[in-house]
Amino acid sequence: MPEDAQVKLSSVISGTFGASGRAMLAALIAGQRDPYVLAGLARGSMRGKTSILRQALTGHFTSHHAFLMAMTLERTDALTTQISRLTTQIETALAPYAAQVAQLDEIRGIGITTAQELIAETGTDMTRFPTAGHLVSWAKFAPRARQSAGHSKAATTGKGNPWPGGTLGEAATAATHIKTFLAARCKRIIKRRGKKRALVAVSNSLLVITWHLLSDPSAHYTDLGPHWHDHLTPQRRKRHLITELERLTGQKVTLTTTV
Repeated sequence: MPEDAQVKLSSVISGTFGASGRAMLAALIAGQRDPYVLAGLARGSMRGKTSILRQALTGHFTSHHAFLMAMTLERTDALTTQISRLTTQIETALAPYAAQVAQLDEIRGIGITTAQELIAETGTDMTRFPTAGHLVSWAKFAPRARQSAGHSKAATTGKGNPWPGGTLGEAATAATHIKTFLAARCKRIIKRRGKKRALVAVSNSLLVITWHLLSDPSAHYTDLGPHWHDHLTPQRRKRHLITELERLTGQKVTLTTTV
């Protein structure tokens, strides 16, 4: 929507090109300027925002704006049609691998589209990767060993294929927004290594899971749950809690036995 027209429809409707938005835009293009009439075109839940829509639709929408908006809608519709055709073509090409797509779709954070992209990049024949580590290394999500004078130093994963890298990055981000084992793993690593390294670690885990699923046609993904780390050995759990408390307080924590 042209900002100089002072029509702020997008500030009220998140999906401007949805049913309500398209009806209002079509009316504006056709010459309707009355905000009461335009707001009355709202559908579904948008009807509860009629008063706000009237304010948003009160502006200086001219015939020039209508011309530009008409071109924008034509372009949007053309792209939508192309995306639909491309989606159909992708589904046809991946039809023989529907079972593998369904397997990967079981992973929280990976949807149908991400599963299709992963299979397009890695293939479904995991015999070319002797272990999950080989797949992770191929995708450049395994930290390289870097030593100097007998001391190990931090090193990057190296530059790999950007396509699976981008797909895994999006999947890892999505996985961390759900209450899952991967989200809990990411949260733990962020405390020690930062967000970027944590996302790389989650991407690493996603590749390991992918390898195991695609290596066994009958395998299914079972999430360990966000509280899996709570089942660590008591001593390790205790050390973790002490370290966390010291980090929060800035003080040294000493435990004493209570009677």
